[in-house]
Amino acid sequence: MPPLRVLVTSAEVAPFAKTGGLADVTAAIGRYLHKAGHEPRIVLPLYKRVRLSGLALEPVPGLQEIPMQIGGRRVVWSAWSAPLTKSAARAWFIRCPDFYEREGIYAADGDEHVRFAFLTRAALESCQHTGWAPDVVHAHDWHTALAPLYLRTIYAWDKLFAPTRTLLTLHNNAYQGNFPLAALADVDLANERHLLWQEDVQRGSFSFLKSGITYATALSTVSRTYAKEIQGDELGMGLQGLLKSRDDHLFGIVNGVDYDVWDPAIDARIPHRFTPQDLAGKARMKAALLKRMELPPTERAPVLGIVSRLTAQKGFDLLHESLTVFLRREDLRLVVQGSGEERYERYFEWLASTFPDKVAYRKAYDEDLAHWIEAGSDLFLMPSRFEPCGLNQMYSLKYGTPPIVRRTGGLADTVAHWNPRTGEGTGFVFDDFDAHALAGAIESALRAWRDPAQWRRLQQNAMAQDFSWERQILRYVELYRRLPAL
Repeated sequence: MPPLRVLVTSAEVAPFAKTGGLADVTAAIGRYLHKAGHEPRIVLPLYKRVRLSGLALEPVPGLQEIPMQIGGRRVVWSAWSAPLTKSAARAWFIRCPDFYEREGIYAADGDEHVRFAFLTRAALESCQHTGWAPDVVHAHDWHTALAPLYLRTIYAWDKLFAPTRTLLTLHNNAYQGNFPLAALADVDLANERHLLWQEDVQRGSFSFLKSGITYATALSTVSRTYAKEIQGDELGMGLQGLLKSRDDHLFGIVNGVDYDVWDPAIDARIPHRFTPQDLAGKARMKAALLKRMELPPTERAPVLGIVSRLTAQKGFDLLHESLTVFLRREDLRLVVQGSGEERYERYFEWLASTFPDKVAYRKAYDEDLAHWIEAGSDLFLMPSRFEPCGLNQMYSLKYGTPPIVRRTGGLADTVAHWNPRTGEGTGFVFDDFDAHALAGAIESALRAWRDPAQWRRLQQNAMAQDFSWERQILRYVELYRRLPAL
């Protein structure tokens, strides 16, 4: 099969511009597409923070000082490039001081719609100026979701894009890029009102994301279960009807893990390494973690770990009625790293002060400590209300740290409930979002922990799972190749 040309457009690409998992996914897609022999072009803005970071940027020949009219305004842009981390693939940065010379990635200046519509158009025009015909335009989230509509309208005349198909990936459908209808003129779509979601038009608004969902050749999201969940009222965020109408073009692909970074056999961030065949290093990591967190050493008590944003989505409301009971009743340890909503920060501070010999909490994020917690914990707690994909549960599996998770989104797709009778399973899964269900899962985990033979089998099951990007990128390639037939 011939290699594919894939234009990847995103507001974030790690490590250059990152606020969350979107950046990691777009970087990984670019890196692993290139590794698999394809030709990705990864396009993002040249934000001020990137320009000042000391990154060795090179001007892209033929893409300097390019004029563009957008919303009746003339702007000039240039393209610069730099290699992706650990890859010969390159990221292309759109330099346009009018839009991107600001302090943050996102702004509250009233022109977000123009900033990201411009990014999408500059990415497409970079193809025109270089004669590079993409097989696929892969847009991510609302920021670049106008690409399918632009190809249908402004760029429909250009035969360069005749074979091009589009894929829109929804990482977080709560953010939809909703703007007043008057803003259509700013993004050169004032004459295309008839192509928009008409219920919004009647209310005097339009949505980047709804436009992308409507006109993309296909849609994807970051797990199979989440692809079904967002078609329901609870997680649809108002998009459920539109997503249901495109069910046969909506696919779930679980995010991959970079095992060059997250593998206890080679992890440069932990002092003691280990493998499924030799877990002695994991026991040493447990001792080292407890020492670092200033908790009493123990071999007989399990250590529960949490590394998370502290938000309602992550399910921490359930802990008040369940975890406190176990801390009072059981000999166990809890190590938490995370920040977010003040109420959850206060809760973990209270736990640490109430159970100083059992609980340690660190608010500030430390990448090294995140690796230590994955490696040194016995169990990983992730009781999410919803979780489009999640990465920490997959890290935990690789580190022989069985996760306790709710059956939702990517957690449902990556963690199989432990069955002590058959010796199958990789973690502990509960269904209902309530404290009683979580308590039952913790009880099951503690029973398994007390049986060394069971526990060793469970750890080895978990560590045998493969969610590498080398595997997951094949699913994207398979979907890209299916697009012409959809």
